[in-house]
Amino acid sequence: MSSLKAHSQTLYDTDYLQWIETTVEKLQSQDYANVDWENLIEEMADIGKSERRSLKSNFIVILVHLLKWQFQPQKQSGNWEASIIEHRRRVKEADDDSPSLKSYLESVFAECYAQAVKQAKAETNLPVEFFPVMCPYELAEVTNDEFLPQ
Repeated sequence: MSSLKAHSQTLYDTDYLQWIETTVEKLQSQDYANVDWENLIEEMADIGKSERRSLKSNFIVILVHLLKWQFQPQKQSGNWEASIIEHRRRVKEADDDSPSLKSYLESVFAECYAQAVKQAKAETNLPVEFFPVMCPYELAEVTNDEFLPQ
């Protein structure tokens, strides 16, 4: 292992921001031989995972609030609606930045809905059987700024 690579490893472990700045400088100057490829590849993979986790989390929050809105109408609040608006904004921004995330969201829709039902049950104290087994909303409705269930 070269001393430069050892330094990069140490820098990655001790000063993450400096490691990023150094890595960017090396890439910009096309100093590819001295790039800490192992950690760079790992970081890039982690970014993708993080984006997918964030998308799922925001989508679940929307679903939870839509369920609460529909199945506990007497408790509807501006806070629920504001949360729906905020998390829809986050999902839209993620989709605008990375349109491929839409197909990912379609693939995890049922999983997100199952998680949302568990959370809505806990937050409402309603029995789990109170909520539909299959999601009563289409993906387009969940992400539509104008949609609130009746």
